[in-house]
Amino acid sequence: MTVVADRVPVGFGRRVDDGRAAPPVVVEGATTLDDEIAAGLLPERPVRAHKGRFGKLLVIAGSLDYAGAALLVCRAAGRAGAGLVTLAVPESLQPLFAAKVVEATTMALPEDDVEEIEPDGSLARILDHEHDAIVLGPGLRPGLAITELVRALLAVPDEPTPAPIVLDAEALRALASIDRWWERVGRRAVLTPHTGEFARLRTGSGRDPATDGDLVDDDAARAKAARDAATTWNQVVVLKGARTIVAAPDGAVAVAPFENPALASGGTGDVLAGTIGALLAQGTAPFDAARLGVYLHGLAGDAVRERLGDAGLLASDLPDPIAVARKRLAAVAERRAAGARLGFAVRDRSTDGDSVEAPG
Repeated sequence: MTVVADRVPVGFGRRVDDGRAAPPVVVEGATTLDDEIAAGLLPERPVRAHKGRFGKLLVIAGSLDYAGAALLVCRAAGRAGAGLVTLAVPESLQPLFAAKVVEATTMALPEDDVEEIEPDGSLARILDHEHDAIVLGPGLRPGLAITELVRALLAVPDEPTPAPIVLDAEALRALASIDRWWERVGRRAVLTPHTGEFARLRTGSGRDPATDGDLVDDDAARAKAARDAATTWNQVVVLKGARTIVAAPDGAVAVAPFENPALASGGTGDVLAGTIGALLAQGTAPFDAARLGVYLHGLAGDAVRERLGDAGLLASDLPDPIAVARKRLAAVAERRAAGARLGFAVRDRSTDGDSVEAPG
């Protein structure tokens, strides 16, 4: 089997005038994600496994005004392979959400007031719940209670093996208000800010966001800023936008090849959070889960764009194509494994491009 290393898959990213996919823009010091890299990050799916083997994800999300955010996270998590998903909401809202989610279960969080969680009681209930990963933030009602919950969850009191966490939306806004928050984090986290949230986090860290440069159109500036943030905070950072950047605490940076205006639609970030959370729950390391989640999300967006064009995509269009995208990557992984068994050369796209001879 011959692996064509430099071929750009159909439907990716930028396009030239004749409709062909344009070659990827290279960002110095960063790896551009492709099918081969993403396929190598897929978590195993043993054929005789049960649902508990594929991870238990706890989603803390949603409010009366933003119920859709929680539902999108849960649906995306299921389509990304999570075995069990539980949605935790303020107890006054549990009947509403229980009537909306089908595959996920729900858990009531104690309240001080309607929709206002009681942080200590909520923390105790969360820690008492069995889970392999957490998604925190999408659609939550702003308030001091959420800030206190974020602070307490990151500090991981009385947890021997803290589960990794995805921090998105309201959790990021709360984080930006906590002084030197990264010095009191006891669990591995993936932060998924858009440029506005990233600027608030940088400000909260004592950094003038203006010094980061153009974080919309300048990929080199985006990569540099994300790397600096990830190494400072010692957590994985996903800087969302066209050609999303994924940065690791050790300075590694990956760039997604997708530029898709159809994804500029409310709720698509919630789908990404659920996808990454599901991969964390399946035991994927944070940097790998972030890279694979971003790539699956981008493939799904491109698939919808092929059908609908560059406008009109709804976030609810994405979860099903995420499962199809995973199937596509699984086929790539199977072909690579078959080639390795036959002793064919397999190209390792995560290195400098040299072919790596697979063991025969």
